[in-house]
Amino acid sequence: MLAAPQRNVDARGGAPLRALVTGITGQDGSLVAELLLARGYEVTGLTRSSPTEGLHAAEHLRDQIELIRGELLDAGGLAAAVAEIAPDELYHFAAPSAVPASWQRPARTFAQIAVATAALLEGVRDHSPHTRVFVAASGAMFGATDESPQRERSACRPESPYATAKLAAHQLVGQLRAHDGLFACSGILYNHESVRRPQTFVPRKICRAAAAIKLGLAEEVVVRDPSAIRDWSFAGDIVHGAWLMLQQDAPDDYILASGVAHTVQDLAEIAFARVDLDARDHIRVDATQARAPEPVPRIGDPTRARDRLGWQPTVSFEQLIGRMVDCDLRALERSSSVQ
Repeated sequence: MLAAPQRNVDARGGAPLRALVTGITGQDGSLVAELLLARGYEVTGLTRSSPTEGLHAAEHLRDQIELIRGELLDAGGLAAAVAEIAPDELYHFAAPSAVPASWQRPARTFAQIAVATAALLEGVRDHSPHTRVFVAASGAMFGATDESPQRERSACRPESPYATAKLAAHQLVGQLRAHDGLFACSGILYNHESVRRPQTFVPRKICRAAAAIKLGLAEEVVVRDPSAIRDWSFAGDIVHGAWLMLQQDAPDDYILASGVAHTVQDLAEIAFARVDLDARDHIRVDATQARAPEPVPRIGDPTRARDRLGWQPTVSFEQLIGRMVDCDLRALERSSSVQ
């Protein structure tokens, strides 16, 4: 495995590197903040709520990080945050993540994803040109492409306002990199999970249900399409890949994915087996909520990241699901004992 260059101090007399993280209260933002703190960075998190309010996934980091207010719909405020912090590295994870909701509010979705990305890149160009930027794109932008697995140069045919906005953000990274010389990288991320993932996401919903059913707190879990195919990775591995991108000599775009296809049924079988149950006895399919089949499986090819960054996943799909079920089992046992 290739070793990443060590950039834990900068040119300012050996001072620690400064990082600005958007979306720090979420899964990815909190995980990358942990990684950066462990490497000696000074970390500032951009949060839309008051710093005195809950930090959700990053609450345990409150005493180790600085916070600055910022809202994705406030382009001027985003640029001002970049100017104030002048970070050495910027990790942009903040974005709405619900694809169905993007159909209800396409203009807002586009502004929160594409316009916010443009504002941050413009802020770097105008106020902090030394900043290295990571922007979280999405494998959803490939949409009805003509190949699977998808590679960095695969044709993009997005099929939702969310995917269109992510493609626009991805293209902006490349355009400002070429035109203005920014050190900006787009990470094309496929599905990635951890114990910090909210229960509104299918993997956590199923893992939580398996734990609840084992404890006698539930009887079944409803899924829309057990045959749906996804490329799932451990979120901690994904944010490590984001960090590796910004340690290179030159910026580029990379797919971060496992490269392995799994169905929702596969996930359910592993989750229920973890608690010695048979998923077939507890899964109910609600076909009325099923989405239209995707034209090609959404699987990412991580070859470039592995060859150029030395990036290697450390947690297998089975280990990931096992961790999530175990976490939910402990949490439900504690809450049950309290009651």
